[in-house]
Amino acid sequence: MATYVIGDLQGCFLSFQQLLKKLSFGPSDQLWLVGDLINRGTGSLSVMRWLMQHQDQVTAVLGNHDLHTLVVAEGFVAPHRSDTLQALLDAPDADDILHWLRHQRMAYQQDQFLMVHAGLLPQWDINQAMALAHEVELALRGEHYREFLRHIYGNQPDHWDENLQSWDRLRVITNAMTRIRICDAQGHMEFAFKGELSGIPAGFMPWYEVPNRASVGHTILFGHWSALGLQQLNNTISLDTGCLWGGELSAYRLEDGQLFQVPCHPDDRPQGLTSFF
Repeated sequence: MATYVIGDLQGCFLSFQQLLKKLSFGPSDQLWLVGDLINRGTGSLSVMRWLMQHQDQVTAVLGNHDLHTLVVAEGFVAPHRSDTLQALLDAPDADDILHWLRHQRMAYQQDQFLMVHAGLLPQWDINQAMALAHEVELALRGEHYREFLRHIYGNQPDHWDENLQSWDRLRVITNAMTRIRICDAQGHMEFAFKGELSGIPAGFMPWYEVPNRASVGHTILFGHWSALGLQQLNNTISLDTGCLWGGELSAYRLEDGQLFQVPCHPDDRPQGLTSFF
């Protein structure tokens, strides 16, 4: 039995299948998926059907594209020009797919590892992060989940405060776990930046480099930052290696730290997709 942590799929189903073949993935193995399961690639519907068929072997956390899919499905925002969700939304099993999606985790912790899509705010230790993730999970799975989805979008508040309540509280947790790349030393998040380390604006730093980060005692597995690529630093492992943009799809085996990669399958990329970001 082996456990493989795989970077952002973003609907790249053919690349995903190539990677599983390279792993010799079998019925006793487990997959951890760092979020952004769907959208932008051509195979979102196939990805979701495969994951649901193999759900006993899958542990997934939600990424910003997954949450965006849920918001679009409810009609609260219009699809982006680069979205590739229509086949999924029109599918006869769309309701089952969306139900399964919103019942996935925001963060997952096992032993010394914690998996989250984007990152954690520097004030949060592992226990607090898991408790806060559970707050959002309850909102997504509960009777009033549509109200949560209606209020999820927005960049404010941009930092954590224990006294935050209601939608502001849930939005900060969600933004940190699914959107953060950089913040300042006090944990104020900046969402416009998507580039390489050399271009980080003055006064900000990668979330994992904030001094005295409370979660440093665990290994954080994350994706989201395709321009960062594969990196192992400060007890973090980034696994978004830009498959959608013509890079690789990457898997990290927890038991021995071995890395596996396959190149992007050309049919996973929509025609006209040229921007790296």
